[in-house]
Amino acid sequence: MRDELLSPDSSDDDAALDDELRDGGLRPSTLEEFVGQAELKEHLRIILGAARRRSQAADHLLFAGPPGLGKTTLAHIVAHEMGAVLHATSGPALERAGDLAAILTKLDDGDVLFIDEIHRLPRSVEEVLYPGIEDFHLDIVLGKGPAARSVRLPVARFTLVGATTRTGLITGPLRDRFGLVARLDYYTADDLDRIVERAAGILGVRIDREGSYEIARRARGTPRIANRLLRRVRDFAEMQGSGVIDARTAHDGLRVFGVDAIGLDKVDRAILSAICERFGGGPVGLSTLAISVSEPTETVEDVYEPFLIQQGLLMRTPRGRVATPAAWAHLDLAPPPSAPGSGHETPPSLFE
Repeated sequence: MRDELLSPDSSDDDAALDDELRDGGLRPSTLEEFVGQAELKEHLRIILGAARRRSQAADHLLFAGPPGLGKTTLAHIVAHEMGAVLHATSGPALERAGDLAAILTKLDDGDVLFIDEIHRLPRSVEEVLYPGIEDFHLDIVLGKGPAARSVRLPVARFTLVGATTRTGLITGPLRDRFGLVARLDYYTADDLDRIVERAAGILGVRIDREGSYEIARRARGTPRIANRLLRRVRDFAEMQGSGVIDARTAHDGLRVFGVDAIGLDKVDRAILSAICERFGGGPVGLSTLAISVSEPTETVEDVYEPFLIQQGLLMRTPRGRVATPAAWAHLDLAPPPSAPGSGHETPPSLFE
């Protein structure tokens, strides 16, 4: 049986992913089943195939990208493709060097160690990890003061798979020790459509092509969201429909759960409404905006703003957040003459 070291301190993203995928086994187990990320899949085929031919552990891999794009799934796939055991933990769970040493000394040759949110590793633990992934030994200091001594512990040749949502927070020395640093991109609607159809087949949900595409195009380019929306529309179809998800059922179900035509949810619309209706289109500071929608500043900045910016609804400027003309149009509001982007706003003075 696979031995996984899942800490109770694992990240919320990893826990959410497990909750979403546990029922029905929606997580793909091979590269062939994995949809999207074509360039990354080709790189992994080459790296993992070459390692299998040499009968060696694969090189260390770092997957970066927003939550929900499949970083944890790819770690499972790497272990499956290599016929190896996967051990999983997270950066915040490794508080001391001894925590890392306890895990590394349990590994066998060829095992895969997955560290989620690896950018949150404490610096002291990261320093101990360097010789472990380069020279496959650990230098542990026992005791303090004049009685302190260093002990070298050999570890098996393993593959480290790291996942991060904040690439910029990973130190250069750690990043340079990975054989492949890959960034996962948001998925196209066509790829998400295939993911929804596959998930519907596993879950036994009756769905037509129009219904699956309606869900896919509102999933914000994220498979995790697509699977979650499929479950909610399935519930709606069973309770208030015929049990079959077509385009109309998907549209009505997503409307009930607050997901609009371009994938914005209640908080997304609250952010845009606050900027447009309370602050005249901006600019408005991040802290003020976060207070107005009752969300932490980190949540607004890291979770909601990226999608709004990608959709051309919001701009970050040195003076604050600004709603674009597209945001006013999406909310069916008429921008005032002074609103940014209206063409009638008064230019700021030299000293503003």
